Amino acid sequence: MASYAGKVRQDIARWVENGLINAETAAKLNRDVEANARRSLSFGTVLAMLAAILLGAAILIFIAANWEAIPRITRVLTVFAVIAAGYVGGAWLKLRDYPAFAEAAWVVAAAAFGGAIALIGQMYHFSGDESGAILVWCAGTALAAVALRSNPLTVMAVAIADGWLVMMLLNGFDFRDGFDFPYLYVLMAIALFLVSYWTRSQAARHLIILSLVVYAGFVALSDDWDAMAIQLAIGSAAVFAAAVYASEPLDGLLQLGGRLPLHALLGFLVGMAILQFKYDEGGGLILTSALMLAGIVAAIVLAGRESRGLRWLAYIGFAYELVWIYLVMMGTMLDTASFFLAAAVTLGLLAFVIMRVEKRMRGHAAERGATS
Repeated sequence: MASYAGKVRQDIARWVENGLINAETAAKLNRDVEANARRSLSFGTVLAMLAAILLGAAILIFIAANWEAIPRITRVLTVFAVIAAGYVGGAWLKLRDYPAFAEAAWVVAAAAFGGAIALIGQMYHFSGDESGAILVWCAGTALAAVALRSNPLTVMAVAIADGWLVMMLLNGFDFRDGFDFPYLYVLMAIALFLVSYWTRSQAARHLIILSLVVYAGFVALSDDWDAMAIQLAIGSAAVFAAAVYASEPLDGLLQLGGRLPLHALLGFLVGMAILQFKYDEGGGLILTSALMLAGIVAAIVLAGRESRGLRWLAYIGFAYELVWIYLVMMGTMLDTASFFLAAAVTLGLLAFVIMRVEKRMRGHAAERGATS
């Protein structure tokens, strides 16, 4: 991460200033940071990707607009020529050391492949539904990502899979009658997660985990699935604890750049929010609200110092919880005020205890450093 690299450089400069390391060691450390820091997307790369998407859309729209005027064989050959030109041209650009344009060409080819499936299926009246065509498109893009070891194509395959999931949810979801969920997506997510290791696509892994949280949330919202919301909240809390207390081996396995606690907190908040929708009065409201607030405070205490994103997510969750309690208890303002007062006193006492413990721990650490 660029922010992490900048922080390390600042630490190196401070170590040199304090005499902990010499200038030669500092130079070696800075070179290592520079060599291994993740490069952010340049403006040119972003423009190349946008141009690729627009070009793919233009080609498909042109073919669709002139569908009747173009002979059938010409239509097929044109679509496949775009696919071949994209993949072959991208490989040529890659060899000429133009990686951004190479990836853009591959994105055009993958988009043309999806368009080819739809256009040829329509032209020859192939049987089947849209979901099957999207699955074929996703599989073809994933295979291309593996063959070319392409990070953007991996992200594109995950995005196509997520689009398929959203389409299935929107077409079949019903809060009253339940829902036959597309459990195939779990297998797709696992397969794409494994592909992301080969293609070194951390962005794809983040997107997969976020989509699985959304998937579990939709399952929990269906009838008779309270257990899923409970499992999502408890499982996310367990993952968060593992990410905090076994961060190095776990992040070495998942390779998420230290952001697993952020995903785990999101899963916990989603699970608890769904439970609050289902138990919005009486003891259920008090219990779920107390658990959510306790989870938010624990997340900030345990991992908030290392992650600004986690802190912001925790703040958003805290604000949501206060608004939710206010809306649910709007008719009984005295009860709402009493709850907020009790929560404020509890959090204040907890903050006092935590600060005292941290101060004592820092004192012990300073004493050990002085004696050594």
